[in-house]
Amino acid sequence: MMPTAEPLSSYPKYWAECYGTSPFLPTTREEMDTLGWDSCDIIIVTGDAYVDHPSFGMAVIGRLLEKQGFRVGIIDQPNWQSADDFANLGQPNLFFGIAAGNMDSMINRYTADKRARSDDAYSPDDKAGHRPDRAVIVYTQRCKEAFPETPIVIGSIEASLRRIAHYDYWDNQVRRSILVDSQADILLYGNAERAITELAHRLSINEPISTITDIRGTAFIRDSLPDGWTLIDSTRVDRPGTIDPHQNPYQTDEERAAASGGKCEISNKSADGSQVVSLKFLPKHSKTDRATTVIRLPSYKKTSTDPVLYAHASRVLHLETNPGNARALLQNNDGKDVWLNPPPIPLSTEEMDEVFGLPYQRVPHPKYEGKRIPAYEMIRFSINIMRGCFGGCTFCSITEHEGRIIQNRSEQSILDEIEDIRDKTPGFTGTISDLGGPTANMYRLACKDPKIEAACRLPSCVYPGICDNLNTDHDPLIKLYKKARQIKGVKRILIASGLRYDLAVESPEYVEELVTHHVGGYLKIAPEHTEQAPLSKMMKPGIGSYDRFKAMFEKFTKKAGKKQYLIPYFIAAHPGTEDEDMVNLASWLKRNNFQADQVQTFYPSPMATATTMYHTGRNPLKGLSYKSEKINTVKSLQQRQLHKALLRYHDPKNWKIIKDLLLKMGKKNLIGDGPNCLIPNSPNAGKRGAKTNARKFVTKHTAQGYKPLKSKKPTIMK
Repeated sequence: MMPTAEPLSSYPKYWAECYGTSPFLPTTREEMDTLGWDSCDIIIVTGDAYVDHPSFGMAVIGRLLEKQGFRVGIIDQPNWQSADDFANLGQPNLFFGIAAGNMDSMINRYTADKRARSDDAYSPDDKAGHRPDRAVIVYTQRCKEAFPETPIVIGSIEASLRRIAHYDYWDNQVRRSILVDSQADILLYGNAERAITELAHRLSINEPISTITDIRGTAFIRDSLPDGWTLIDSTRVDRPGTIDPHQNPYQTDEERAAASGGKCEISNKSADGSQVVSLKFLPKHSKTDRATTVIRLPSYKKTSTDPVLYAHASRVLHLETNPGNARALLQNNDGKDVWLNPPPIPLSTEEMDEVFGLPYQRVPHPKYEGKRIPAYEMIRFSINIMRGCFGGCTFCSITEHEGRIIQNRSEQSILDEIEDIRDKTPGFTGTISDLGGPTANMYRLACKDPKIEAACRLPSCVYPGICDNLNTDHDPLIKLYKKARQIKGVKRILIASGLRYDLAVESPEYVEELVTHHVGGYLKIAPEHTEQAPLSKMMKPGIGSYDRFKAMFEKFTKKAGKKQYLIPYFIAAHPGTEDEDMVNLASWLKRNNFQADQVQTFYPSPMATATTMYHTGRNPLKGLSYKSEKINTVKSLQQRQLHKALLRYHDPKNWKIIKDLLLKMGKKNLIGDGPNCLIPNSPNAGKRGAKTNARKFVTKHTAQGYKPLKSKKPTIMK
């Protein structure tokens, strides 16, 4: 079973609770004076503009700590050229909490082609330049300059995804754990409500931060192995110790059950007399206590020079991500041992309701009056109904940060937030822009058996197919949608989060509800590719699942008497992709009359499994050795641009490089005016028509998908 945790509401309130709730968490000394504060107990430093909304991490953590009785200040987007701004609120009594913001600062600053962005959606008026590169490291250094004796706690997605030695796309090399580079006292990874609450209360009773080593979801420097602990040496691939074997996603039910510590038993017989097999968990004897076992990963030095050992370290880390069975990890980073405790226990529904029900103002701090913060405008009428994702897509880091166990809010909590938006959010005209999360339709989906869930080490619940133990009942989500759209003053409830269509087709009733009432003309989904080689490296379903959903979508669209369109997303240059795969994808787009206005190139984000593939040319989804499978990686800027160009085969600017590739591949038959040709004989062929279509149907990508500028339908779908 899943380990238990102290409820967030179980801690006695800190004495400063007497000051009550702040209208906004103070950002200046003047605001502190107005509140009657002589000091802050905790100061959060963030790279984002301060928006008091549950979609912004600094607001969630700040309001949660405030409810625990602490006085919390915010230093948002400080000038990092000196320590002056970091001293503006004075010295915090307990600690500085450092966050880069809602995004990794490098991803926020640079495109997939490593070009500096000219905008920043989390800054006033969308202007770039308000945060430094590697913000967690820089902010930590400045806080230490301002107040050398104050403990430093680092978190946010930037710290979370850099907690061990990791490949850095921008440096094109392996970097040390950010804990070592920043010299912070402790790192909190994942959604850190549990860790930050316990840490704050323990520091408030004068427990030294150096002695706090037992909180889940934390990383810190450790000098020696504690008494009573067992060390498993996994620093070499040829002798991996006693690590449990990787759960192959292609296993049979019998093999999967055995690997998870159970067995398959015949539970009953069907009407025709055939045997029905179901997975039943039976306890498995373990030679070591997982709670007092730590696995030593290959060191930073070894992973920085040996791609196979880097891939091995990544594989082990991903195997140790289930809170129900994960063990502690240990990795040497230039002489310092970074210790990672197992992941935090997921929040219960009651705790999720508590977090999202805190007294947020739901608007930016008043000091930004008259300035736009695009990230806020994208989400001000949207609602997060859950956390986590069990999809396991290798190019995505959601699982590494939020975990694969879905954490749900209650129906009533969500409906109450809709009413809050209606009554309190400026500019509301009746449309809720999203009820979603990392995935639109994983609300209340979970393993049927908590024992199996706690023991499972599979990287995905839906690849290569949906696990027999996964509950795919969409009824709670359907009921939520129906109740939400009946709220007085609400005209429309749209769904903008990405849809997991292989799950959706398991519930035609859900697809009908979605298509009939919650699609604003366009619905975005992400097949990502059409070819099996790259899809297997992404851990995404085959294009057949898309075809099933498309047929269902069109059926219910017609039944509703509407004109609605699917907007598919595809990735260029993903690890495991050959030129042939991209040509086949482009040909599929052409046959289906898709003309993508904007496309995405694979972006190697820290800690993602696909980033490991990109860096090492190895597949950590399988067992690793120096003779194990090698995969193709697209690294040169020229080839990455070529793969991207193939997704925009219709753009005359891409005609020459596509033509050169087709001739090189011996595919001259794809050049010409025939229906099966990918590009015309010359770049000017059909150019007039292309311009006309562009004027009529050009689309713009927004947080809600593709929106037409001058037409009722986009060129991307006919």
